[in-house]
Amino acid sequence: MKQQNQFGAAFRAVRLARGLTQEDFAHESGRTYISELERGLKQPTLQKIDELAVPLTVHPLTLLILAYLKKFDDQSCEELLCLVRSELREVLSR
Repeated sequence: MKQQNQFGAAFRAVRLARGLTQEDFAHESGRTYISELERGLKQPTLQKIDELAVPLTVHPLTLLILAYLKKFDDQSCEELLCLVRSELREVLSR
């Protein structure tokens, strides 16, 4: 199942919603990295996602879920969360 990851757009949406600037991430990564991340030129590691989630005050999974949403709305979010719940149940029941 091929999915398009839009991590940079998701990160930017949360950053703006939190009222943070790219400069606010100088300690974590630097403004250049954040700019490249938001433009899709960089893809973060799981460790980097953990680090970036801290100043955003969100769980790292929130960033990942937003990265895989086709559009930022409640309906598509609920559909994706239902799929993830179902897959988790299947994997964890084994």
